[in-house]
Amino acid sequence: MQYTILGILLMILMLLYFKVADRFNIIDKPNQRSSHTEITLRGGGIIFWFSALFYSVQHIQNNYFFFTGITLVSLVSFWDDIQNLSNKIRISIHFLAITLIFYDLELFNLVPIWGIIIAYILAIGLINAYNFMDGINGITGLYTLTVMGSLLYINTNVQWFTDGVFIKYGIVASLVFLFFNYRKKAKCFAGDVGSIAIAFWIIYLVWKLSLVTNSLIWFLFLAVYGVDAICTIIHRLYLKQNIFEAHRLHLYQVLSNEYKIQHRLVSLYYALVQIAISVLVVFLYRKVQEITLFLIVILPLILIYSSKFYMLNKHSLKFNS
Repeated sequence: MQYTILGILLMILMLLYFKVADRFNIIDKPNQRSSHTEITLRGGGIIFWFSALFYSVQHIQNNYFFFTGITLVSLVSFWDDIQNLSNKIRISIHFLAITLIFYDLELFNLVPIWGIIIAYILAIGLINAYNFMDGINGITGLYTLTVMGSLLYINTNVQWFTDGVFIKYGIVASLVFLFFNYRKKAKCFAGDVGSIAIAFWIIYLVWKLSLVTNSLIWFLFLAVYGVDAICTIIHRLYLKQNIFEAHRLHLYQVLSNEYKIQHRLVSLYYALVQIAISVLVVFLYRKVQEITLFLIVILPLILIYSSKFYMLNKHSLKFNS
């Protein structure tokens, strides 16, 4: 009943947000580098923040730093959805928000200084990678369900590390968002406020699990997004492009735009590949060395990503920096 009520509340808030977004013209206009062709409401992912709010109201004594952090990144991201902000402002707020959850997780007492630096780079990088990957209908919602579902399974069956309700609130928000987004013609897009807020939520959970188990293997729950995002950045740097500008070089964009594969199908492919990886990680956890498991997962993903270059050459595509 608790999750049914939450779903209904989020559904109502989403419908109310549509009126606000329509009134204040918070929209996503397609351009030559977009994967969509019609004007669509932006910022529907704000319900991830509302879901975090509902949970925090009930558990604020144990959730203060997380909620403050997700509120900061949501505010600056929503502002960016309405009016573009400089990268310096966005990254500064991300840095502050991540500092709050690192303090909450007592990371500064558990990890040496060089490890802290790596942790910041990894957290900020993954949050922005999650945002970069939010480009076609359904991809953010389905991928989030996959990651949150994997974390819930670990929490329930392998190693308890957080309140299971906390994870389920993220799952319910994803289902509500998918109802409006996983369509041939989406009712709304997540916007930066959605993709960055849920990415912040996931990063917090993954770091918490990693510290409890003393293992970084759980970051492989984000392997598909991570490999696509990092390889695309390397590709764009090679082409001497500005990596902060919009583009169409992610593998999912090539599949959707150049090969005309339906957006929802491409999103489903990404989710299914990540599900397979997550199952492999759970099955091999503690059975093989961590570095071996990372190689087993990452190398095939890089090979799959590399097929993009064959696709681009086949279609004789040219991208300008």
